[in-house]
Amino acid sequence: MKRTKYAFTKTVDLSFEKAIEKVTGELQKEGFGILADIDVQATLKKKLDVDVKPYKILGACNPPSAYKALQAEEQIGLMLPCNVIVYVNDDGDTVVAAVDPVASMQAVDNADLGDVAETIQSKLESVIKRL
Repeated sequence: MKRTKYAFTKTVDLSFEKAIEKVTGELQKEGFGILADIDVQATLKKKLDVDVKPYKILGACNPPSAYKALQAEEQIGLMLPCNVIVYVNDDGDTVVAAVDPVASMQAVDNADLGDVAETIQSKLESVIKRL
């Protein structure tokens, strides 16, 4: 697993479709549901008639943590849900990455969000490690 300033990333030895199945299952084990499933490849083909490699954005939500975050910061919905991406890179490898919520929450000046962000960070990091 590779950690950047804003994400946890891992190249996986799975097909694109299997990686989506695997990450969805691992997210469920950590209490996340998928609220949004955006097929970037299909959308760009339809809207721009361009061909791009497979790329999906999964909007993952952990309801108890989302509730706590909303109690602490009314407009935190602008930063929800937590995005997880699955894509095929230029080398043909399947990559899975999850946003680091601690990094994204730093833009919000609210100390009450720290514990929630750290909890979600730990869960998402665990998901990526298990892939």
